[in-house]
Amino acid sequence: MINTLLVANRGEIARRVFATCRTLGVATVAVHSDADADAPFVADADQAVRLPGNTPAETYLRIEAILDAARRSGADAVHPGYGFLAENADFAAAVTDAGLTWVGPSAKAIAAMGDKMAAKALLADAGVPMLPTWTDPAEVTDFPVLVKASAGGGGRGMRIVRDAAGLAEAVAGAGREAAAAFGDGTVFIERYVERGRHVEVQIFGDAHGTVVALGVRDCSIQRRHQKIVEEAPGVLPDEVRQRLHEAAVAAGRAVDYVGAGTVEFLLAPDGQVHFLEMNTRLQVEHPVTEATTGLDLVRLQLLVAEGEPLPVTTTPAADGHAIEVRLCAEEPTQGFRPATGTLHRFAVPGVSAEFGPVRGLRLDSGVVDGSTVSVHYDSMLAKLVAWAPTRTEAARALAGALARAELHGVATNRDLLVRVLRSPEFAAVDLDTGFLDRHPEVFAPLLPAAQRPVVALAAALAGAAARRAAAPVLAGLPSGWRNVPAVPQVTRFAAADGEEVEVHYRLDRTGALAEWESRGAFLTPAAEDGIPDNSSEAPQVELVSATPERVVLDVAGVRRVFRVHRAGSSVFVDGPDGAASLTELPRLPLPTAELAAGSLLAPLPGAVTRVHVEVGQRVAAGDLLLTLEAMKLEHPVLAPADGVVAELPVPAGGQVETGAVLAVVDPEEDPQ
Repeated sequence: MINTLLVANRGEIARRVFATCRTLGVATVAVHSDADADAPFVADADQAVRLPGNTPAETYLRIEAILDAARRSGADAVHPGYGFLAENADFAAAVTDAGLTWVGPSAKAIAAMGDKMAAKALLADAGVPMLPTWTDPAEVTDFPVLVKASAGGGGRGMRIVRDAAGLAEAVAGAGREAAAAFGDGTVFIERYVERGRHVEVQIFGDAHGTVVALGVRDCSIQRRHQKIVEEAPGVLPDEVRQRLHEAAVAAGRAVDYVGAGTVEFLLAPDGQVHFLEMNTRLQVEHPVTEATTGLDLVRLQLLVAEGEPLPVTTTPAADGHAIEVRLCAEEPTQGFRPATGTLHRFAVPGVSAEFGPVRGLRLDSGVVDGSTVSVHYDSMLAKLVAWAPTRTEAARALAGALARAELHGVATNRDLLVRVLRSPEFAAVDLDTGFLDRHPEVFAPLLPAAQRPVVALAAALAGAAARRAAAPVLAGLPSGWRNVPAVPQVTRFAAADGEEVEVHYRLDRTGALAEWESRGAFLTPAAEDGIPDNSSEAPQVELVSATPERVVLDVAGVRRVFRVHRAGSSVFVDGPDGAASLTELPRLPLPTAELAAGSLLAPLPGAVTRVHVEVGQRVAAGDLLLTLEAMKLEHPVLAPADGVVAELPVPAGGQVETGAVLAVVDPEEDPQ
């Protein structure tokens, strides 16, 4: 029997396991890096052990340090979570050799499936259908192909290659990314199927010979080959579903599988099923299976680890429909570049429960108000899951909750997720792994351009209300009021993209809005000739009420409520049409150093892994200048325009902070 469980992972992963442990009366131990010392998962545990350092290599990937933490805390079992060491056969063997209970499949099974090439050969012999695969790039003659990491998943170390010219660099780049994420840079090459659907089967095995399929999930909506929307049950013909179940169970039985696992497949447009890989761990998307089966998969993991038989031996019928989204700190319009910073507010309305099977809305989150989103780890903040009797209802409920969530301080993919869930193509189950590439319209922000001036006005009025509330004298007078109207009040803001806006307004003696206008390029769409209009025609607006946190405006006869949250100079406005993040600018800004024209700045802290050009080299717009590694992913830095490389201040291997100059490209003068 397991009495004290150490979770060798972090964030929402650890919190999810701890939640089930509390219901079962199992004591818990967290391990944490220095960067995670104040993280919510550490507070959730009964005990916590520090792993000195910040990077995964220094902390969560150190087997001996984790085993030492188990000994010091008195833990008698180890759960690997998902990610880091979860699919490391050496770790599983070390835990077992130390006399501890390992909550997962055997080291032998992990090793068999961890070597993806060997796994393909083994499962092909068991009758599982396969795609053509190569290990030697010189043997590849049929394109397109997908370069994949052999030792891990999650989209890291993956590259689509459409012709022979790009294969060598794709293999090298995938190897570097895989080595950084998994400690193993081995890659292989697989036939790429256009418009394929990514579907997977949750399996469970016990030590008594039972292997059962718990249903099919569809995980086709992906960015950078990493899932962001998952659902269960996958909408499939019954015949295809049955083939998937049979192939997944055959894969589990081929390695005498014990514990939770996921067998992933690619469903081609012609209905053919192809094995991709088997993940020997619990998946990030397991909550949708829990929601539609009513099973607590972590509880089943613990029971199986204790030697108990599975309480379910046949595939349960799906009850209703569940959809999960991965809410990530990233900027979708910037190539999904990870974002860092302080999460000033994290609030999702209507949540029924956290970290457990539930009908309604479930939130599994590793962050709370005030959490720091670090450069050291994955960008996922939380998983939000909606269960409903039908797929349509689940998508609508999930999109509505996301749209109303208050996510302040760090850029997220929230707007993208809402637009995907509300798209006609998603409703029609017109899905495949290239969905985002084919639908650029889902990258548009939720907040319409026509509403941006009103949002800026709401931010300005909330600021005025805050100043009046703090005034030591005459606090009841409207902000800026004069007996004889003179110049209006002016508040300047910068949007997230750096564009600026000015809001000019005047209140009369009753506090009503007497006049207003907004000026700024970011508030209005570009004119037909491509030149942005620097002013906007102000809609008819009446001020109903204003406090520092809530502004109510009547806009052309429609009353609208704006929630306003200020953190220092940052102002976050959540309204009925979407959210905006603004920075209030000082009235008298201090002088700053001017950057050289053509300077390219680091978007986040990281390391320059490769420099592809030289000073003095002529480049074209879009040419690759250098590669920045941050948050376990490689980010290309491209030339913004035709020109000549003037400076490369950071060599390969150099560390940089946000805002550091990575390169300077002198733009070519227009010959006209």
